[in-house]
Amino acid sequence: MQTHIVPVGFDYDRLIAPLVRDQIDVDRVILLEGAVGSEANVEYSRRLSEKLETDFRNLLGAGTERFVLEDVYDYDEAFEQAYGLITTELDDGHEVWVNVAAMPRTVSFAFATAANSLMVERQDDREAIHTYYTAPEKYLETELAEELRAGIDLLEDLESEGELEDDRVAERLESARGLLAEFDERGTTIGAKEIDGQHVVELPVASFSNVKPFEELILYKLGEDGEFDSVSELAEALARELNEEYTDSFRSKVIYNVDRLGPGGKGYIEREEHGKSYRTRLSRIGELWVRAHSNGEATS
Repeated sequence: MQTHIVPVGFDYDRLIAPLVRDQIDVDRVILLEGAVGSEANVEYSRRLSEKLETDFRNLLGAGTERFVLEDVYDYDEAFEQAYGLITTELDDGHEVWVNVAAMPRTVSFAFATAANSLMVERQDDREAIHTYYTAPEKYLETELAEELRAGIDLLEDLESEGELEDDRVAERLESARGLLAEFDERGTTIGAKEIDGQHVVELPVASFSNVKPFEELILYKLGEDGEFDSVSELAEALARELNEEYTDSFRSKVIYNVDRLGPGGKGYIEREEHGKSYRTRLSRIGELWVRAHSNGEATS
């Protein structure tokens, strides 16, 4: 059974046309809607999602589900949702295809990276995970701009000939000229949106390695409690949680596994020198690992 996960933005053809034209089997579709920009943009995307839901069913005979992605600029949440959706489909024995042609780059990149991370983690399912992209035959923005330019020219000619005296014409001309001027100067977008107090959203390249049971315990503990002032403090906390005696042997075991998870190993843990100790905390990739696996249970 083939499941296609399709984040919906402002495109229609690229999300369904290639599947119809190439006669690709589609048994099930998961459509992801997100709040992008203005209320009008959100409504437009919602209508596209409804149309896609109908057409996937009528043209390809696919069952569909629709999910909402609350914040399309929250990379970590998009990654977590992608990881969870793909994992569920794989666990159900389905082949998964992830379309990354639409939606903001944060979502597309998060879904592609989650798929890649699962390929690394689940070697047996590697052939069942696919990401794909479809290029558009043409872009409509420049054609819309040229039509607007032609409409301005027509209105200006009619106005100069005295055939139009409605004040609304002057208002529309002024608005259209301003919009075209911005398009000519800036392209299809304006400005840089501030997200969580900054304008640059880092997109970490996660590629999860296989994590052993004791390493899982360490990662979950760091995810639960945050930073520890030293590895010894982390070891003591783990010993208490596991009801084990805190011995030199147990401490050495924790140090060994933290090293394996650190910068020279899997990269899930950061260590910062602090006097004679090292502050220990999750790296950004470690945080993503914990979020993605938070529905599972660590094994001892």
